[in-house]
Amino acid sequence: MTAIPQERRVVTAIPGPKSVELQARRLAAVAAGVGSTLPVFTARAGGGIIEDVDGNRLIDFGSGIAVTSVGASAEAVVRRASAQLADFTHTCFMVTPYEGYVEVCEQLAELTPGDHAKKSALFNSGAEAVENAVKIARAYTKRTAVVVFDHGYHGRTNLTMGMTAKNMPYKQGFGPFAPEVYRVPVAYGYRWPTGAENAGAEASAQAIDEISKQIGADNVAAIVIEPVLGEGGFIEPAKGFLPAIAQFAKDNGIVFVADEIQSGFCRTGQWFACEDEGIVPDLITTAKGIAGGLPLSAVTGRAEIMDAAHAGGLGGTYGGNPVACAGALGAIETMRELDLNGKAQRIEEVMKGRLAEMRSKLPNGDIIGDIRGRGAMIAIELVKSGTKDPAPEAAGALAKACHAEGVMVLTCGTYGNVLRFLPPLVIGEELLNEGLDVIEQAFGTL
Repeated sequence: MTAIPQERRVVTAIPGPKSVELQARRLAAVAAGVGSTLPVFTARAGGGIIEDVDGNRLIDFGSGIAVTSVGASAEAVVRRASAQLADFTHTCFMVTPYEGYVEVCEQLAELTPGDHAKKSALFNSGAEAVENAVKIARAYTKRTAVVVFDHGYHGRTNLTMGMTAKNMPYKQGFGPFAPEVYRVPVAYGYRWPTGAENAGAEASAQAIDEISKQIGADNVAAIVIEPVLGEGGFIEPAKGFLPAIAQFAKDNGIVFVADEIQSGFCRTGQWFACEDEGIVPDLITTAKGIAGGLPLSAVTGRAEIMDAAHAGGLGGTYGGNPVACAGALGAIETMRELDLNGKAQRIEEVMKGRLAEMRSKLPNGDIIGDIRGRGAMIAIELVKSGTKDPAPEAAGALAKACHAEGVMVLTCGTYGNVLRFLPPLVIGEELLNEGLDVIEQAFGTL
């Protein structure tokens, strides 16, 4: 376990003087397009704590955007990656391969849904995984069209920007985008016009109708969806939606791709979020939580689909880097040994209970329009009192108030009005509750 004391400590203004000094250097040297949620410079991190260069300790409700699920310095990740670092840092798997890459692929075949024969290819980032999943699906089906969904997020490369729904900050000014990408409705229960209870059936029927009439099912190579939509606002598609879309894909020879980059690896209390409704995707993309903070991603899927690309058609210089593979094996070891699925389920129980209590007892609690998510992927959607009108200014103000008191939180959502919580799965319950205390107090500042 980490040596950093697992307690919140605020000893300076946030950001403190050393962070302010580093921020001035950053502004002079780093491109302005690279943003930061909070200009606090990290010195150490582990467990549920980020310690900054000024000695402040922040409770971490972000996990580097769902990456450090096992903590930012997990013993098994550090041990395995350090040993690999001493042996060799790189050969390029496409030049001379190494066992770590193969072992990660074996673990992925075992852990991902379905008992069919599976193979994997490893890359560096989530966007690369999604882009390669599309390549593989196109090679397998000999079709070109890709179907994505409202509120979806898939990355920042040209193709994945085109697949991403939200314009700012991901797409503005960066077009034109890759062709043959089509967007259809998703079952966003909280905002579905006829009510959440109807969203699954109605949205899936509408999406299937649009695909059939506007694109033609025979032209679709892949349907790509996040089983819990991440940047779009931690939207859980209403029950029945995902099974209907997956069945439509199966009936029409379309490759069904589950983008589990943010939701995978115990984040939702299951190894993968698509397991919640028994979905077995043809391909699954993973990254973020896979390697304890080291850059690694994967496409895993049915062996016959994965083998459709010609030899040399998949890869990349750094894809499946040996140090990152060692980190992934350490992260998976930690997830198994500590039962991080169970810990995620407990985090959900604590967070949802506390957030529901806040909504009922706070004078301004009705601005919490929706409490949603699974496991340690929980969010509140903030609205103007008495309406469902998005309140992005409230989300921003709450985040700012939390940051000032030493709790790192993130916002998201197509309308910018969602406060999302992604604590490390190893966070202590006392620290979790303290972070929630700060969030509750922050409502008093609105």
